[in-house]
Amino acid sequence: MWAVPAALGRWTRRAFLISGLAPLAFAEQKGVALPPAWHRYADPATEFEVLRLTDPTHPSWLPPYYNRAVARHNGFLIYSCDLTGTAQTFRMDLHTGESHQLTEAQSLDPASIAMLADERSFCYWDGPELHHAYLNRSRAHQVYQLAEGWERCPGASVADDGSALIGENRNGTSRLAVIGLQKGGARTVMEAPFVLSHPQPRPKRAQILYRQADEALWLVNSDGTQNRKLPLAAGRIGPARWSPDGHTVLYLHLPDDPKELHSIRECTPDQNTDKLVARTSQYAHFGCNANTSVFVGASQSRAAPYILIMLRLTRRELALCEHRASNPTMVAPIFSPDSQHIFFESDRDGKPAIYRIHVERLVEETEPES
Repeated sequence: MWAVPAALGRWTRRAFLISGLAPLAFAEQKGVALPPAWHRYADPATEFEVLRLTDPTHPSWLPPYYNRAVARHNGFLIYSCDLTGTAQTFRMDLHTGESHQLTEAQSLDPASIAMLADERSFCYWDGPELHHAYLNRSRAHQVYQLAEGWERCPGASVADDGSALIGENRNGTSRLAVIGLQKGGARTVMEAPFVLSHPQPRPKRAQILYRQADEALWLVNSDGTQNRKLPLAAGRIGPARWSPDGHTVLYLHLPDDPKELHSIRECTPDQNTDKLVARTSQYAHFGCNANTSVFVGASQSRAAPYILIMLRLTRRELALCEHRASNPTMVAPIFSPDSQHIFFESDRDGKPAIYRIHVERLVEETEPES
């Protein structure tokens, strides 16, 4: 009773996809509208309504949690899926559920998709090549290619000025580079004696955050000056992200003692301080709303594999639904720009799929960034 039907002639959409004919029918048809694959259900543990946005017979992935995935006014979602037999980027209309294929990549890395701030274009890695494409145009163009002997570091993002931030490594060392997506050209920001990962631009500031595995977070000016390690609590570092206003770095602290609780902590680089925000129900991943007044987490507890929200002021948690992902770190929940929806990823129904849950009755609406 929860399925959202969509007919394809005398076939139902679901029957068509399950039949295995869909990849053949849609292959190499970039721009063609794909029918919605939405499925609503009441979560068995909490009875909150959950909407599965993609069909779990073909894996689908959200962009990295620190990159834009949802349009500013909730009009569309950008994601990747291998519906055509290879991973490609898609744009989903969040009003109708229809999706349009945006790429014809040979070797797309779903973890490299980054939508630009103007929401008109995005970039992605296709093998060793960085491509830039517009959402309403049929062709992408290559803007950069890895030099021989170099490999990509994990993660990629885009700054507000439209440049891409990437890491490259060889022989255990790496370099952070800025790539111009409009005019091309690349410059090295800094080099590191380790493999850096997940570079993220600081909102409203010319600085870049990057990781040293789960050991440290570093901050460097975009011109390569003042490269320094941030003063964080002892222990391992889980997912980390800038607060939307760029004032602080929020990160998941993983104590060395497995008996201790995972916690959300906050580092203020300008003051060189670090403080506890809240202890969690063993979050494996987390996100925050636009003003960081509410957090969303994915618990790694096998007995209680919940998506939870937490009020920063009271530190109280509320379970929204079960994610039941085989690997809780894949869930990576995020808020929509207006804080009224939560999106997450799970393979609970088969292969990885994307889910959405409404929280407008629980979380105050926030103004999308301009």
